[in-house]
Amino acid sequence: MADRIYQYLPEYYRRIEDFRELDKSESMELDLLQGAVDQLFHDQYVMTSSLGAIRRREQMLGIQSDPSTESLDFRRRRILNRYQTKPPFTIQYLQKQLDRLVGSGMTIVSVDPQQFLLTVTANVDNANVFREVLYTVETIKPASLVYQQNTSLSSCMHIEEHIRRQEMTWNYKLDGGWELGSKPFVSYGTEVIVK
Repeated sequence: MADRIYQYLPEYYRRIEDFRELDKSESMELDLLQGAVDQLFHDQYVMTSSLGAIRRREQMLGIQSDPSTESLDFRRRRILNRYQTKPPFTIQYLQKQLDRLVGSGMTIVSVDPQQFLLTVTANVDNANVFREVLYTVETIKPASLVYQQNTSLSSCMHIEEHIRRQEMTWNYKLDGGWELGSKPFVSYGTEVIVK
């Protein structure tokens, strides 16, 4: 933004070329300073933080991130999740945290109080998100509950069955009459496809 200083100068300085050039160079410096102050303000909030601020927060929280496989948005959500995983535990609170982390409707939390069993059914195909779900559940759940993970898939799976048979001949008997290392312990025959 030009004329940051020039507008405040008295009229008799405005006619001097040196002051006009000084205004241009100082205006550039003030613009850079304003940009740095704005970025410092944005870095105070996780969702608007720069990459450097995200790295610093991850280091403070002990998070080992992999920028090649994790998006900046996921890294921000993970940091928010770590800040927000504080007891007390309620099913609604855990469901809300997992909905924020994974997406609404992607997880179902249920508790069987008779069996002391906490079940989380999740439709997660990203390993990084799955690890964060595990961390969240293990951090929030009480020690008296056992955690059970169920996986649900929204797509179809195709299963094929193959059966193969292979003969095994034991070269030694446990009667003490064998020499260690003279033959292999077992010999395999050829593999035959049954189905």
